[in-house]
Amino acid sequence: MPDTNIAELNELDRDRFVAVLGGVYEESPWVARGAYADQPFESVTDVATALEAVVRDASHERRLELLRAHPDLGEQTEMTDASAAEQSSAGLDQLRPELYEEFQRLNDLYRDRFGFPFIMAVKNESPEAIRAAMEQRVEQSEQEEFETALSEVHKIARLRLDDIVDSSVTRD
Repeated sequence: MPDTNIAELNELDRDRFVAVLGGVYEESPWVARGAYADQPFESVTDVATALEAVVRDASHERRLELLRAHPDLGEQTEMTDASAAEQSSAGLDQLRPELYEEFQRLNDLYRDRFGFPFIMAVKNESPEAIRAAMEQRVEQSEQEEFETALSEVHKIARLRLDDIVDSSVTRD
């Protein structure tokens, strides 16, 4: 059940807006802070577009920092509640030992090659589909994978945004 709607979101001051949307992009409240100036929003899609624009307009280093804020998939370490729930929905919290080892190997290979963790919107995906994507994407060029990872970050953010903001209520 979403926590707020567009009308309520538009009434928030900057600090509260960032408190509500600051976790949409993993450990990166600067994205919500940057999108605040685009109020008022007409729809959840407008909010998503504003958030994406902040990321798009950020420096390469800042976007790399955003990618590096994500946890490794299948990793059994501390992560945000949103990441834990997403990974759990894909069964990544209950991997068989041999599959866990395979994820660790692929995570290490990927991180060594690109300098950031493998990122995929995994909500309701299977571990096998995720592993196949890891195996395919580790072969991409650095530029292709940087763009693919950012695209996945935006997908994750939209899923999180939909969990927070009621999309059936638009601004009057």
